[in-house]
Amino acid sequence: MANSLNTITVDGVTQTVENYQASQTQANKDNSALGKDAFLQLLVTQMKYQDPLDPQDNGEYLAQLAQFSALEQMTNVAEGLGDVSKLVSNIDTSVLVGQLSNMIGKDIQWTVDNKSTDADGNTTTNTTKLEGQVTGVSISDGSPTIVASANGHTYKVAIGDIIRIGEGA
Repeated sequence: MANSLNTITVDGVTQTVENYQASQTQANKDNSALGKDAFLQLLVTQMKYQDPLDPQDNGEYLAQLAQFSALEQMTNVAEGLGDVSKLVSNIDTSVLVGQLSNMIGKDIQWTVDNKSTDADGNTTTNTTKLEGQVTGVSISDGSPTIVASANGHTYKVAIGDIIRIGEGA
């Protein structure tokens, strides 16, 4: 085997650094940044294979351990922020659905865009106004929509398409 300083032993298997890196790249599709486990493993490997006659300075190890601790805390904060973001999104959707529920039974007016293509391949958009009554609230594709009835048909109306709410719609 090559120089023992350029090898890594994982789970009893000794590999060259190049082979280990290649296997890790294949195992982990996202290798853009080192994770905390990889950082700690590199630090332990570095300590294991240091030259006993010329050991590394303790200050360097302390600096690396501080970097590891900072990395672990940043990872924990990032995970926590992801959870908070999901919670806020769920609260926003719940509040919006609650507010939209107050519209049930009210008259609304909304627009519908109809696109058509002529024989030459030109696309034209026709905007039609529809009027109806709100019969419910739905969540479609992760966003709340109004369910409205007009002329015997049921429509899912995006909130951004509503023109007018209430009498005279």
